[in-house]
Parts: sequence; structure tokens; C-alpha cells
Amino acid sequence: MHPRWNVYRALRLAAVLAVTCTASLTAHAGAATTPQDQLKSYVDAAGAPAQAARGEQFFNSRHGADWSCSSCHTLKPAADGKHASTGKRIAPMAPAANPERFTDVAKIEKWFGRNCKDVLARACTPAEKADVMAYLMSIKS
Repeated sequence: MHPRWNVYRALRLAAVLAVTCTASLTAHAGAATTPQDQLKSYVDAAGAPAQAARGEQFFNSRHGADWSCSSCHTLKPAADGKHASTGKRIAPMAPAANPERFTDVAKIEKWFGRNCKDVLARACTPAEKADVMAYLMSIKS
């Protein structure tokens, strides 16, 4: 086989892999999910069951600075919240009060990423995310 043929095959394979990976990541980034499926993914990643009581404590406790999750999302996650700095309205966190909550993987990861960094000054662990989700899913509107 001619050496150029090997280069051609390698480049073609690389192009196919790049397209496949990009399509896969794009599909996952905006992937629809259910709160139950997302909770299961965090429980699986944590390797331990979620605990709603621990999630409630985490949600309402101040971590490090002066903020807690409830600083913006209120002590009643079935009600509207308001951003502590900007005053912008935040739709209810509890899926029972807001059926759109926890239905888009990209949004879930985006907001856990931002909010954990603001409140904890670090990323939340899968166990913390699972506990918070279990708590929010236990709330009835």
C-alpha cells in the first residue's frame, strides 16, 4: 500500500471521528431529560442514594460567604425566587411548581455550575446535586 494512502485513511478517519464526537456532544448538551432521570445520573455518579433531608439542609445553609441556595431561590422552592444581587425573577425550583425545571441537561449543568461556584466557591459534588434534587423533587406545590 502506498504511504499516501495511509495518510489519506488516517485523515478521513479523523474527520469521521470529529463529526461523530461533535454530533454526540451537541445532542447531549441540549438533551431532554426528566428530573427522575437526572437524579438517577447524579446518584449513579455519587455511588450513594440521595437524601432529601440532607438536600434541604444544604439548600438552606449558608456556605462560606453570606449566600445559600435559598438566598435567591427562597425557603419555599415552590414559589418564585429573586436574585439577591440583580432582583431578577427566578421561576420556582420545585418541579411540582415548575414542570420545566430539570428537563434540559445543559441548563441543569450550567446552573449547578454557576450557583455552586457562587455559593460554595467550588463545584458541587454529584452527591450534593443528588441531595438537592431529591429535596426539590419532594416538594409539592
